[in-house]
Amino acid sequence: MFPLKDDIPSNTFPVVNIGLIAVNFLFFLMELEAGQDFERLVFALGFVPGRFMSGFAENWLNIKIFLPVFSSMFLHGGILHLVSNMWMLWIFGDNVEDCMGHGRYLFFYLLCGVISVFAQAAAGPGSQVPLIGASGAISGVLGAYFLTYPRARVLTLIPIFILFYTIELPAYFFLGFWFFMQFLQGSASLATIGNAQGGIAFWAHVGGFGAGVLLIHLFRRTDWQKTIQRKSVRLTRI
Repeated sequence: MFPLKDDIPSNTFPVVNIGLIAVNFLFFLMELEAGQDFERLVFALGFVPGRFMSGFAENWLNIKIFLPVFSSMFLHGGILHLVSNMWMLWIFGDNVEDCMGHGRYLFFYLLCGVISVFAQAAAGPGSQVPLIGASGAISGVLGAYFLTYPRARVLTLIPIFILFYTIELPAYFFLGFWFFMQFLQGSASLATIGNAQGGIAFWAHVGGFGAGVLLIHLFRRTDWQKTIQRKSVRLTRI
């Protein structure tokens, strides 16, 4: 299933969400500029669980070992990886920023990204495979959306063999099914985490989503329900 759009318009201009998308694209341009040094760049700025664990044990006060925790959130393995992540952020992120406010949303996004990184590291602490991508932080955004706008409608593209169908699904079903699949695939991947081939960081998705579900109660504005009511009125008039 692939989301095309939701039916909740933004009440404020999502300056942080757009900024995050722009920064991710700028990092991708840096990756393209790296050329043959791409692999070296990924190992330098990506989060390597085994390297972090050993560095933390040697000197946990060394700030350099924590930098990849953040830089890894803005690296991607290819244009498809980047675009699919940014599309999810574009659809769901503006509404989450709406219910939090700009500053809180930025802090929330980064915090969910940090938690997702360590969730994946906990699943394979000795892994020497770099972890890159914004999907852990974005999973936190999805978790927040899941609780805040459960009855929003998500226009979803569903491929069946060579045919493509679109259907509107409630957000709680679309995101709940997405989380279930991440957990299922993460459980199946436990035996292969840390192999030389790498793969998809399903536990980063699970950890990020869980962080979003828990943290939304701390970051959501007290008047967020009034915002939803204003949107509902606007939707009724169209």
